[in-house]
Amino acid sequence: MTTLVKKQKKSAPTRILLVDDHPLLRTGIALLLNGESDFYVCGEATSTLEALEKLPVVNPDLVVVDISLPGADGIALIKQIKHLQPQCQMLVYSGNDEALYAERVLAAGAQGYLMKGEPPLNLLTAIRRVLAGEIVVGKEIANQLLRRGSNHPNQKISSVLDGLTDRELEIFRWIGQDRTRGEIAQQLQISVKTYEAHRANIRRKLYIKNAHVLYRMAVQFQQTQSTDSQSCEAR
Repeated sequence: MTTLVKKQKKSAPTRILLVDDHPLLRTGIALLLNGESDFYVCGEATSTLEALEKLPVVNPDLVVVDISLPGADGIALIKQIKHLQPQCQMLVYSGNDEALYAERVLAAGAQGYLMKGEPPLNLLTAIRRVLAGEIVVGKEIANQLLRRGSNHPNQKISSVLDGLTDRELEIFRWIGQDRTRGEIAQQLQISVKTYEAHRANIRRKLYIKNAHVLYRMAVQFQQTQSTDSQSCEAR
């Protein structure tokens, strides 16, 4: 009598696209993820433009993306991926301030936000939680979301920049990188007139009287973000 043994079919590993402009960091993440039997890094990109070019080619199940990217930032990329491939899940892995960006990336369509200062194993856990359908953010951000959802009376605005739209915050960051209005308009593929309108809205919302004060504030903010990001990556 012949005994038939049915072989259990293995599920295909999760295809992951990495988007980060730091090559050493990308290499380290790829080694970490490819070391797991259920993950496969199907592609890498250094910018929003490159990521969008590779997206239909590599067809990822999940994208791990940084906020600070050349050209359009990570939030803009998240919105475009959400539109082009709504089934694709996204996790932001960034050194930028979670308190300022977490809610923005969730609203854009991502499923989580993890700071780069977290231990590498936390990245594996975060990815698996996102794939399981969970929203992944820090404890304080989770509490803020709960308070906001319940209209908690003690809810506080975490930053004066919270009132800016995603595009205004992106332009504010570019101003802090000492770019001219022409360079910023070209990077974001908008007209100089549109840029000027956004800058006027930023000044109005932040109660800034002149362009010099705006520039100084933007530079200070960008230096803080860069310092935080470098500190996270050095850990």
